[in-house]
Formats: sequence, C-alpha cells, structure tokens
Amino acid sequence: MRRTRLAFSTLGVLAALLLAIGVNLLADRLLSSARLDLTENRLYTLSPGTRQVLEGLRDPVTLRFFYSRRLGAEIPQYGAYAERVRDMLREYVAASRGMVRLELYDPEPFSETEDRAIALGLQGVPLDQGGEQVFFGLAGANLVDTERAIPFFQPERERFLEADLTRVVFELSNPEKPVLAVLSPLPLSGDPRAMMMRQPQLAQPQVVIRQLREAYTVQDLGYDAQVIPPEVQVLLLAHPQNLPEAAQYAVDQFVMRGGRLIVMIDPHSEMQATRPGPTGQPPTDTASRLDRLLEAWGVEAPADQVVLDLRGAWRVRAGPNERVQAVDYVAWFNLQGDSLNRDEQSTALLEQVSVASAGHLRARQGAGIEFIPLLTSSAQSMLLDAAQVRREPSPTRILAEFRADGERRVIAARIRGNLLSAFQDGPPALAEGATRPEGFPAHLARSNGPANLVVIHDSDILEDRFWVRVQEFFGQQSIAPFSNNGPFVVNLADSLSGSDAMIGLRSRGESQRPFEVVEDIRRRADAQFRQTERQLTERLQATERRLRDLRQGTPGEGARNTNQVVITEAQRAEIERAREEIAATRRQLRAVQLELRRDIEALDRNLRILNIVAVPLLLTLLAIVLGVLRARRRAAARA
Repeated sequence: MRRTRLAFSTLGVLAALLLAIGVNLLADRLLSSARLDLTENRLYTLSPGTRQVLEGLRDPVTLRFFYSRRLGAEIPQYGAYAERVRDMLREYVAASRGMVRLELYDPEPFSETEDRAIALGLQGVPLDQGGEQVFFGLAGANLVDTERAIPFFQPERERFLEADLTRVVFELSNPEKPVLAVLSPLPLSGDPRAMMMRQPQLAQPQVVIRQLREAYTVQDLGYDAQVIPPEVQVLLLAHPQNLPEAAQYAVDQFVMRGGRLIVMIDPHSEMQATRPGPTGQPPTDTASRLDRLLEAWGVEAPADQVVLDLRGAWRVRAGPNERVQAVDYVAWFNLQGDSLNRDEQSTALLEQVSVASAGHLRARQGAGIEFIPLLTSSAQSMLLDAAQVRREPSPTRILAEFRADGERRVIAARIRGNLLSAFQDGPPALAEGATRPEGFPAHLARSNGPANLVVIHDSDILEDRFWVRVQEFFGQQSIAPFSNNGPFVVNLADSLSGSDAMIGLRSRGESQRPFEVVEDIRRRADAQFRQTERQLTERLQATERRLRDLRQGTPGEGARNTNQVVITEAQRAEIERAREEIAATRRQLRAVQLELRRDIEALDRNLRILNIVAVPLLLTLLAIVLGVLRARRRAAARA
C-alpha cells in the first residue's frame, strides 16, 4: 500500500513538473508579446502616439544601441538607465511586428565597434585619463541609408525617452527635410534697407531663423499669399499686422487642412518700434492682432493690454531726468521656473525665456479646445494699458504704479481640437483685377481632424537683443545666448513638424525613484561624521608638515640623512612618533568614512531581507492560515 502511494506521489510530482515545463513553453510561444506594466507612471507602456508611428511603418528600420558596460559598472545610475532604454527598445520591436530591428553593441576600447559608433555620430565620453571612452547612444538607419542618432542618453531627459526614441523612428520613416514657411512684415531674414541705413549688421537674419534653417527648408511668403503651398508643414506667422483677408483665409484653410501653425501676435512690437518705417521715422502703430481667426478657434487675445511681471524684470537704464541710474522695467522680463511648463517637450528643459511688452491669452468659454499653457507669468504680475509702453515709456513711473494682483497670465499656449473655419461663407471676395491661383483648393468649413497650433502673444521672442549677444570676432560672428528663446521656437517647430502621434507625446515619469529614507539617513550621517572627518584630516596634515620639518634635521654632529643634514636621536624618535600618529590618524579616518556608510548599508541589508525573506514568509503563513481554515470548514461540513 505504501509503495503504491509512493509511486502515485512520484508520478504526481513528475506530472506537475512536466505540466509546469509545458505551460512555460506554451506561454513563451503564444504569450511572448504579452506585457504587464505595474510601474506607477506606466514607464514601459508605449503611448498610443508611439504605437501609431510604429503601425505606420512601411519599410524596416534598424536601431543600433551602443552601450559600454563599464559605464554602468563605474556609475550605477547609468547602468539602471541603460536597462530601461534597452527594455523600451524591445517594446518598440515587439509592437512594430517586425518592422523595427534592434542590434546591441558593447564598444570595447580601440575596437572596430568603437570606430563604428564614432562614425555613426555617437558621442564618446572619457571615463578616465587613460584615453578610454564609453558610449551610451543610439543610431538608426532605414533602407536608403538615412541615419538619425541620439549621441548620448542623458539621464536628465529620461522623462522624454519615449519621445526621443519615437522621433528617431518617425524621421527614419519620413526622411525628407520638412518645409517651414515664414509670413511676417518683420525683417526676420535681414533688412534689405541695411546698407541704405548704414547699418550692415541689420542685413543678417535673426539668429532664430538661422537655427531653423539648420533643420528645415525655410521659405518666405508674401503678404499677398492666397494659398499656403501644400509642401509647407509648419507656418510661422509673426506679427501679422494688418494682414489682408485673402492671406487670413489662406492661413485659416492651411490649419483646416491639417497644417501646423505658430502664430505670434503682439500688443507692442519692440522690434518694429526701433526700426524706421517708410517715412524714415518709427511707426506709431506697433500692434498686431488676428481676432477673426483666433476667436473662431476659441482663443481670446486682448490687443490693448500688456503683462507686467516683477519677477525676472529686466534692469534697464533710467531716463536722463531720473535721479536713479537703473530701474526694473517690468514690461520686459524673464520667464523661469514654474513659468515654463515642465510637462511639455518644447519647454521642459529650458532655463528661461525672455519676453518684451507681451500680451496674454485665455481660452474662450465653451470653446471645446485643449488649451495647454506653455509660458505663464508669475503671480507678481498685473495688466497695463498697452498705450503706456508704445510711446516713450517711463520705466520708473511704470514701476512706481505697479501693483501685483496675484493672478498668473498665459503668454503662450498650445491649442488642439476640432476647429471651425473663420470663413464659414467661403473665401473672401478678391480685389478688383485680382485672380485666384491655379489649383485653388476647395473650401473647408471645419478642420480635418484635430488641429494643432501654438499661439504666442509676443513677437519680440524672435529678436536677437532679447535673448542673444552677437559679436564680431576676427571676421566671425560669436553668438552668446543668455535666454532660451531660440531653442524654444525650434522646439515648437520640431514638435509640430511631426505627426499627430508625435505632438501627443508628453513627458513620462522617471524610473529612478529616490529613496527618501535613505537620503535622510545619508544627510544625518554626513552631518554627524563630517566634522570628525575634517578634524582628523587637519590633524593628519599638521602631523605630515611636522614630519617634513623633522626630516630636514638640524646642523651639528650625528647621523646624516640623504641631504647631508644632521638628525639627532631625539628628532629620530619624534619622527617615529609622528609616523605612528599618521598611521593611527589614517586608520581613524578610514573608520569614520566606513561609519559614514554603515547606516545606509544596514538599511539596504534590511530591505533585502524584507524582500527576500519576509514577503515569502508572509505569503507562506497566509497559505497555511487559509489551509487551516479550509480544513476546518471541511470538518464542520462532514460533522
């Protein structure tokens, strides 16, 4: 009987083992693409936008991930981040249904793999003084050898990891250089009257335009445009002062057809106010508005008010009749900190953006649009009649009358939603003698899907003097930015030039979550032991100085050192004591440094024990309790 039970038990164990192996093999074959993301911010779950880009791939894309394992061994933070990057790339491969291929490389120093990484544009970082470089980057290529790269994965951009990876894939699947058109009365591409005005520096394009030309094919459009060319992906409409109805209609239909728009209106253009008009004098009208279009799209932008902000106000020279030499001009200010939306790619990593005589924006009630602030004033702000800054403003008087009202004003915002055309009755009538261009597109009364545009109530963001210093250095221009206006505009263009999927990508959380308890212990331990460590270090240095003095010896008879200086027996004994003291001090210093880490290591050990032993033990106890309860219920049922 016992043998029979033993045989059945053995067969049962073998059957359970075979069943477990079979289930694992079956799950590996049928459920290899199944994922369960239990992280708080869904770090490893691809967003719908990324999946849309991957599903739209028509040709294979190869991603080559170069990571030096020594980097992670020397700096564990990079090792943890590299593991996350690798896991994310595998998610891209799994979701692409074979259209994304992943290759992993560990570039050894002075190897062919290292040479290949450098040739692909990746950045090698020296880890020591021996010349060895480490790599942590990504290079992608498509079938026609178009290449895109992330030179080095910076942990500071971890929140935008998915956006960066998706942009590489998107650009490889759409390799042509995007077209950006500029429609503006401002001399953004250089003032053609520069030589006549004897100011040759004005003939140079604004630095923002130069930066845009590095990544885009930039076209200039005239005020008489009736249609925005179909190849234009992004339109920069800057200071559209008195824009004709025909051009407004062209902009409206461009947005209705899915074009991306960056519109910059201004209650007072400082750039226009400092340049002579057709009469040779600066114009008196320096405001621009686009009420018909913006109101139809659900945005209100009062053109008769400017925002004043005490926080970040520029220090400017006071008037000649003022007693003070300098004063805060609250109409010109820097936006920093919480004034920049850290959840948006275009502003998340910027330090500051400078604005001048800027207006404010707000979503019209009931507009039904997604209104996402990008730039916002601080609570130390107020509104001022724009007329007071247009004609010889007095910074001293404006500051004296400044009274912050505690409200924050939106200066730039991203708009997304299904929009209605501002021309519901069709295109406006043409002027006498004008004709429509050939192939004039059909009228659209509403947008084809969600429209995407950015509205900024300040065009002076584009002017060099408000964010960059340009100087001549031996015939070459030296550019020294002090604000991030240029990167802000380029970031906006980058985010809008992608598909709807790219625009919808937001920042994600970070995988490296700080241990607050550990940090608190580290701070307390550091405060407790750092003073002792400093005292020991000072004593060690003093003893070493005394030893050097003793080794110099004194003139006289006795033993001589290598420099032929006499060392007495008393000095020799003192040298031995100094050596022993140095050795003892160094032992104490090492002990203090070890003590500095003891509490942290103890906490780490306790956490490991908790995870490895305590949790399984609790589960085991729970199983035993449930088994006992089940046995009691069965016994009660039999009784």
